[in-house]
Amino acid sequence: MVHGKDGAPSLVGQSPRMRQVLRLVEKLSRCRWPVLLLGETGTGKELVARAVHNANPVGAFVPIDCSALVGPLIESELFGHVKGSFTGAVNTKVGLIEKANGGTAFFDEIGELPLDMQVKLLRVLQEKEFRPVGSTTVRQSDFRLIAATNRDLAKEVERGAFRRDLYYRLNVVPLRVAPLRERTEDIPALIAHFLESYGHNHTITQEALDAMLSYDWPGNVRELEHCIQHMVAVNSGPLIHAADLPTALQNQVLARRGQGMAAAAAVAVADPAPRMGPRMASSPPPTPPVIRLVDMEKKAIIQALEYTKGDRMMAAQLLGIGRTTLYRKLKEYGLTR
Repeated sequence: MVHGKDGAPSLVGQSPRMRQVLRLVEKLSRCRWPVLLLGETGTGKELVARAVHNANPVGAFVPIDCSALVGPLIESELFGHVKGSFTGAVNTKVGLIEKANGGTAFFDEIGELPLDMQVKLLRVLQEKEFRPVGSTTVRQSDFRLIAATNRDLAKEVERGAFRRDLYYRLNVVPLRVAPLRERTEDIPALIAHFLESYGHNHTITQEALDAMLSYDWPGNVRELEHCIQHMVAVNSGPLIHAADLPTALQNQVLARRGQGMAAAAAVAVADPAPRMGPRMASSPPPTPPVIRLVDMEKKAIIQALEYTKGDRMMAAQLLGIGRTTLYRKLKEYGLTR
C-alpha cells in the first residue's frame, strides 16, 4: 500500500488512467452508492477504497478479507456472537458488520465469500439488520459498501459460484483499477515515492530505471514496492544499479540482450559483409543464460514455502499474490503435496 508522509494512504500517479480513478474517487465521496472495484492482485484496490472513504470520512473504515474467512467461524467473524453460543465462545464478540455501522465496510476478494454467507450478506444489505450467532436479538447496521475482486463475477454468476442478486447489489458503480503495465507513466513517481519511504538518500541509475520501465510487473504496485525494498536492502547507496534488481527483472534484462544479439546475428547472416580468404561457417548465436519465467515462478514459490515452513498464507504475502492465486499455482505446478 502506498502511504503519504503523514501515514495516510495516498494515490500516486498522473497517468490518464490514474487521473480517471482520482476523478471517480472525488465523485463517489459525495454519495454512498455501493462500489465494485475490479482489477488484478496488487493494483491497489484497497488503497482506492480507503481514498473513497477518506474523501468524506464518516464512521470507521472496516476491511474484511473474504479470502481469510474460512471454516465454521466465518459467521462469527462477520456478525459476532454471544457468550456461550458455541464451544470456545467465552466472551461476547462484536462482528465486523457491526463495527462498520455508520462507516464503510470494504469486502476484499468478495468472490471468495461462500454461497451461504452471500445469502446472509444480501439480507444485511437489504434489511440493514443482522443477528449475532447464538442471539435472539436483531441488531441494526447501516454502512457504505465497497467490494473488490480480481475475478470476473459475471462469469462466476453464470457458473453458479456467485449469487446473481448479490452481484447486482454490488455492481452499482464498477471501477476498474488498471494494472501497472497499462500505466507505465506512473512508475517513476512510484519509484520516487517508495525510495522516499524506504531509502536512505538512494538514487536509481538510468540503466536500472530503464529495466524497471520495460518490465511487465505481474504483481503490480505491490511487486514494485517489494522491488524497491529489495534493492535498498542489498545496496547501501547512494546509487542503485541494474545489478541490484531482483532476479525476475535481471532475467528480463538478460533476455532482451540475448534477443538483441540474436537479431544482430540474423541480420549478419542475411546480409554478410565482404570477406577476404576462404569462407568460414558462421557459428550460431549464443544462448542467453535466462531462466524461463515459468521455472522462475515455480522456484520462487518453492523458496517461499520453504522459508515459511509451509505456511501458505505467509508465503502468498511474501510473493505479493493472493492466497487463492497461490493455491491455483500450486495445483498448476504439481506442488500441492
